[in-house]
Amino acid sequence: MEQRISLVTLGVADLPRARAFYERLGWRGQEVEETVFFQAGALALVLWGRDKLAADAGIDDPGGGGFGGMTLAQNVRTRGEVDELMAAANAAGAEVTRPATETFYGGYAGCFADPDGHVWEIAWNPSIPLGADGSLTLPDFGTTD
Repeated sequence: MEQRISLVTLGVADLPRARAFYERLGWRGQEVEETVFFQAGALALVLWGRDKLAADAGIDDPGGGGFGGMTLAQNVRTRGEVDELMAAANAAGAEVTRPATETFYGGYAGCFADPDGHVWEIAWNPSIPLGADGSLTLPDFGTTD
C-alpha cells in the first residue's frame, strides 16, 4: 500500500447544513449524488450522509456523533492566521473546543468542532514550513526508525 491519502470522508447528519458550514469557511464544493466533494490540496474532503457512509463501510453506527478518536488539521503559515481561522470557524457556527494557545513544540494552535462534531486543529508550527501551494513536507526528525 502506498503511503498516501486520497480522500477523507466525513459522515454528516445533515448534508446541506454541513456544506453550508464549510462554504461559510470559504470552501467551494461540488455535489454529486448526495455527496459533496471539496478539493483540498492534493486530496479531497468529502461530505456524505453518516448512515450511508456506515452502510458503505459495512459497519453498524449507533449514531450520535461526538469525538471519533481523530482530528483533521490545517497547518498555516503564520501565527496570526491561526487566530483568523479560529474566528472564522466560530463565526461560521463551529464550537471552539480549545482556544488558540502556545504549544509544547513552540507553535500556536487551537481546535474547533464542525456541526457534526468533527474536530479540526488549526496550527502554526515554525518547525514544519509549508510550500507555496500549502503542501506540508515533514522534516527529518533525526529518529532511528
